[in-house]
Amino acid sequence: MQFFYYLAAFLLINRLGKSLKYTPLALKWKTMISYGQWGVLIVGIMCSVYVGDWDWAKDILGSGVLLGIVLFIDREADFKHFKSYSFAHYPLIAVGFITGLTELIAEDFYEKHDEYFVVATVAAFIWIFGRWATSKKQQEEIRIVGARNAELDMLVAQRTQELTNQKNELEKTVSLLQTTQEQLIQSEKLASLGELTAGIAHEIQNPLNFVNNFSEVSVELLDEMEQELNDGNMEEVIAIANDIKQNLEKIRHHGQRADNIVKSMLQHSRASTGQKEPADINALADEYFRLSYHGLRAKDKSFNAELVTDFNATLPKVNVLQQDLGRVLLNLYNNAFYAVQQKQKTSGNDYKPMVKVSTAVVNKSLQIKVEDNGIGIPDAVKDKILQPFFTTKPTGEGTGLGLSLSYDIVAKGHGGKIDIDSKEGEYTKFTVILPIS
Repeated sequence: MQFFYYLAAFLLINRLGKSLKYTPLALKWKTMISYGQWGVLIVGIMCSVYVGDWDWAKDILGSGVLLGIVLFIDREADFKHFKSYSFAHYPLIAVGFITGLTELIAEDFYEKHDEYFVVATVAAFIWIFGRWATSKKQQEEIRIVGARNAELDMLVAQRTQELTNQKNELEKTVSLLQTTQEQLIQSEKLASLGELTAGIAHEIQNPLNFVNNFSEVSVELLDEMEQELNDGNMEEVIAIANDIKQNLEKIRHHGQRADNIVKSMLQHSRASTGQKEPADINALADEYFRLSYHGLRAKDKSFNAELVTDFNATLPKVNVLQQDLGRVLLNLYNNAFYAVQQKQKTSGNDYKPMVKVSTAVVNKSLQIKVEDNGIGIPDAVKDKILQPFFTTKPTGEGTGLGLSLSYDIVAKGHGGKIDIDSKEGEYTKFTVILPIS
């Protein structure tokens, strides 16, 4: 697909030369444009000959060449009239970099979905030709409207580019989360991240849908603005610009929401720094509660449970290792949902699965309680439940390290303890007790 990048670069330089042909700038840039065209051809040929079978490198190199030309045009004041057309190459550049990086980082995923990358490349290339066909009309509109409209166009182009980059990053993150799931499960300390992947993808999809929807609306508004510019209706142009600004604010809000989810996931996967920091325990408990539930729901669509929260609104912030405590909570939640899921399989329709998490301050200690009305823990194994490699789950469904590691994190890492209260066939309550000081 690297052919498209070099062809686009060559045609971009050629089109730039033609736009300057009958202007005083033609002589100034004639030699540079000629060198640029030959340079693109030489680099493209050398890439095909010497890079070999590294298609990812060809995609990245070709996109880099095109990006360099677009940035050069954007930097030069002499090419101000040409910037709107050069901006049309950013989607092709983005597709090229994403294609190359995906093939390098996740080759299996790329081979499975390579047709989508081809379609995206062709679509981006067609978009450039569409922009070329309308460039003359756009230049005429810019001259009519004047400097004020040019500033508006620049603002919209910059914000649209920010949106495109943000959307690509979100889609790339979702893909990486899905493809790395199996690798992360190999380590028990990060096995819970595998359970989180589906839940995080579910949580990210909502703001991503908002980003897509508001993007489509903004494109429609730009078309409407173009029509109003033709009619010379500046009041309507300003009103539409305000609508676009509001849409971009909404996009920024939902993009930030997705960014927070991604940062939380990266924080969970990152090795602990050993540095305790003040944490909002209510927010931490609630976030992992939802992610654990959606993770299980992604694997078993028929499963439903009542999620109950009872957070103490006056709970003080406590110095904890957030990544480690997050793993403890996720392990307890996963066990609770597993317990009610197993009971649901053998109970009648009257059984209603329920998992509850609550926080409180008791005797200068912070308590996080996770309760479920599931299968419970037999009395004969209660004393063994925190021992390494002990599990009541069937072979292949548990390593027996989850609760053991959780206890070590709470007891050794935070000077706390875990209390267990359970009655077989009825309920289980795990209480994490942390000192506030």
